[in-house]
Amino acid sequence: MTGGRSPPYDPAVPRKLILLATLATLTSSALCQTWEREDVGFESIQSRARDLANKPYVAPSRDSLPAWMNELTYDQYRDIRFNPNQALWATEKLPFRAMFFHPGYLYREPVTLNEFTNSHQQKIRLAEAFFNYGPLINKHGDLPAEGGFAGFRLHAPLNNPDIFDELIAFQGASYWRALGKNQRYGISSRGIAVDTGAEGAAEEFPNFREFWLRKPEENSTQATVYALLDGPSYSGAYQFKIAPGNKTLVDVKAVLFARKAVQRLGIAPMSSMFWFGENSRRRFDDFRPEVHDSDGLAIRTGNGERLWRPISNDTGKLEFSFFDMEKCDGFGLLQRDRHFTSYEDGEAAYQLRPSLWIEPTSDWGPGRVMLMEIPTTNELSDNTVALWEPARTPQPGDRIEFAYRQHWTLDEDPSMADGHVVATRTGVHDWQPEQRTMVVEFVGNALNQQSEIPLTPFIQATGAGAEKVKIQGITVQSIPDARWRVAFQIAPAAEGGKLSDIGPVELRCCLKRGENFLTETWVHRITP
Repeated sequence: MTGGRSPPYDPAVPRKLILLATLATLTSSALCQTWEREDVGFESIQSRARDLANKPYVAPSRDSLPAWMNELTYDQYRDIRFNPNQALWATEKLPFRAMFFHPGYLYREPVTLNEFTNSHQQKIRLAEAFFNYGPLINKHGDLPAEGGFAGFRLHAPLNNPDIFDELIAFQGASYWRALGKNQRYGISSRGIAVDTGAEGAAEEFPNFREFWLRKPEENSTQATVYALLDGPSYSGAYQFKIAPGNKTLVDVKAVLFARKAVQRLGIAPMSSMFWFGENSRRRFDDFRPEVHDSDGLAIRTGNGERLWRPISNDTGKLEFSFFDMEKCDGFGLLQRDRHFTSYEDGEAAYQLRPSLWIEPTSDWGPGRVMLMEIPTTNELSDNTVALWEPARTPQPGDRIEFAYRQHWTLDEDPSMADGHVVATRTGVHDWQPEQRTMVVEFVGNALNQQSEIPLTPFIQATGAGAEKVKIQGITVQSIPDARWRVAFQIAPAAEGGKLSDIGPVELRCCLKRGENFLTETWVHRITP
């Protein structure tokens, strides 16, 4: 379309209306697309999800794409780049732009993308003009008009008012990742987790089958996206409101419909990578002191307690930790160490990987936060999962509704605890082989206030192995960078006992002044 006036509405075609540039300026690759009169909203997406749940599940075909797409190698797929001049809304100088991921390679189940306004929607069709094909793809075949995409990403002036940076990307199953100012991609989020870590059950990965991208207004401060989820056990409707900034906020609203029973439903799940850190006992032949996207799990319970669980990868086994509570005020996998010298990696820039904090905005009821740690020998895969598991697992025919806000942030402690843990260290001396030293370092304004009442640590062992261990040699020390260090040793309670005979021990530690607790509680499982 080259401009002109919009044609008059034809009542003989009540669902169709071709809009010219006066209504929506389309990029050259989106020419001749058809706008339909459609009131797109969360209720309509929810209705479609309900209809899906009332039908037998039909898996998307992995053979619908041409062979040349499915046979793309990793390097070839990376050599297909979106043409930024063809970004949706780029010519209209709006505050957001959308770019699309090419189908193929691992992404063989095409996703339908739609653009919508207050009164209309149109399907975005796969077109060659959207992409630049690099030299690794000497010749490619035709693109199927109904081929769909592998996903999309939104761009916004995140770091510079004149540059549209990548803000959030939806690609693969129900995964997405977001960025705030000066951040690098790290942790991932997804719609739901189904039977993750459930014994004897295969994990399911439902797909976002279709997305609706709302065309922004000139003064929009947030982008709106709807998504339709479908999988063997659940279908669902999702609403995302995405507000970029120093920390990017994503408000998520979802309604699920259960097709069949599962062992575990995970709400607000996230996946991250932890290879080794300052608390690791297993060391690898690597020039970097630490390698991780997240170094711990933070939790804020409904009764005001705040917990910090350092991530570990020492046992070489699949490990689970569960934290039961009547009400959850928030949880997340955080990257608290923000010093370049902790990582010494100028390319990966782990100090700029965002923390992801989840703040429930609806009543989730009782349940538990689950942490799953998967052994790994490299940094290539996400091996750490955190999620909320409701106390009652939904049954077939149930409707489940929940909402939460995501904080993608560089803040050291988005859980808003003043006194919090910044380091965990451990080791065994050759001359004391049956005594393990534990060091926990805290920071907080209240810790440094002048008082005649000294800081005292509260330390305890809990769980099945608690009676087998004794805690001794406790000290509290002020160290540089306004930190307070608690050090103690754990040793066998039995005379002449061996650390190796104790088994896993659950430890808890915090700092208090008098009867006032001034820090979150460090909780850690260690195999002596």
